[in-house]
Amino acid sequence: MLSLVAFAAGVTLAFRQALFDQTEQRINSIADDIQLVAQRNEPFFALGENIPIELELANPNNLSRWASPTVYIQIDRPDGYPLGKSQNMGGVQFPADKDLTPAQPQAFKHGDSDLGEMIVLDRLISVGGRPVVVVHVGETLGLVNVTIGRVEHVVAVTLGLALIAVVLAAIVLARRAVNPIKELTEAMREIGSEHLDRRVHWERRDDELALLAATFNEMLERLERAFSRERQFIADASHELKTPLTVINAHAQMLRRWADSNEDVRKESLETITSESAYLAKMINGMLTLAKADSAEAIPREPLHLDPILAEVLSAGAARAAEKGLALIGPDEYAGNDVVLGDANLLRQLFSNLVENAIKFTERGTVRMSRGHLDGAIAVTVTDTGIGIEPQAREHVFERFFRADKSRTRQIEGTGLGLAIVASIVRVHEGTITVDEAPGGGSAFRVVLPLLAASAAPEAG
Repeated sequence: MLSLVAFAAGVTLAFRQALFDQTEQRINSIADDIQLVAQRNEPFFALGENIPIELELANPNNLSRWASPTVYIQIDRPDGYPLGKSQNMGGVQFPADKDLTPAQPQAFKHGDSDLGEMIVLDRLISVGGRPVVVVHVGETLGLVNVTIGRVEHVVAVTLGLALIAVVLAAIVLARRAVNPIKELTEAMREIGSEHLDRRVHWERRDDELALLAATFNEMLERLERAFSRERQFIADASHELKTPLTVINAHAQMLRRWADSNEDVRKESLETITSESAYLAKMINGMLTLAKADSAEAIPREPLHLDPILAEVLSAGAARAAEKGLALIGPDEYAGNDVVLGDANLLRQLFSNLVENAIKFTERGTVRMSRGHLDGAIAVTVTDTGIGIEPQAREHVFERFFRADKSRTRQIEGTGLGLAIVASIVRVHEGTITVDEAPGGGSAFRVVLPLLAASAAPEAG
């Protein structure tokens, strides 16, 4: 609106100045004609050759040649004495201008007079280097002011209509822009942890607000999944913690009642409490590891040789495999220069969990760890000859507290967090993990981790 007002004012002023310039050009042209006649110094209108040119110019009949209803002419001597004027001036007389000199022979004056608002040109005319007369040519601005008034009226009406259009357009645009934001704000206020399934349906919009709504919906989907996982985690954790706590409480009650009188009860209860406490501690440690892995920003990572970690994991699992009569086989050879960016403790736990899981679910045969290279990455595969995993259960094995065989939940030792921890650690290290059926039965877990360039490898110690 301010721009429109400024533009209208600029147009009006420019048009006004253009009319004034045209008026000055007209009276300047008349003064040029009079000066040309004076400088020729020739008989004018057959009044005779002996009449001085200033007197001939001052003749009212001659001046009427240039006069008009809006143009007035007066001739003065250089000293300011009036010699003559056009007949349309009547008793009005232009004031003398004694400031004119041959070096500054003319000046425009704009002001009010008895004839109305005028622009007057005062010009000193010299003949042969001698000042002869001063010519006053004036034009009234009545018609100019009428024209300017009409233009100002048209501009004002046009400006008013334009401003109304701007206001209406601004209201429409503001409503179009603000109303969706209000809707989005209301949706945000209504959506809480219990209403994360709600969405903003702006599929038909194709502007930035539609992009904002789509981003908001994506955020809600992520939050809904996160809340769902957390609720499931809390529910599963409560269920898993309830059993050992109940067992511990029951045996504590048995100790209180019969420990002093029955040695067998005391021994059995203490062993059970110790076992269940260890189970609880292991589960809590698993939850802490998951929490650490989920907050990847808090995990300091550094370049590490992977082979020593794999060798350490195999060495630690050898005794457990031997107890079950299983063969634990490692890679045929270690390259010794595979470097990954990671946390040594988390990587050690990652592969330990895979090896322990394979030993746990294998009754006879072999657990094998193999390694290979992909494009810029290393793949470590842990294969067993155990019971395997049903195809429909493979996509869920990395979920917290998931067990493929619910009937064996308490028969097989474990917290149900091992593979969930593995998946979280792999994600932190920007890798991938998959599970497939091993040749001949059993399961094959494959971890792929990105390798660092050789220049980033740590010094061998």
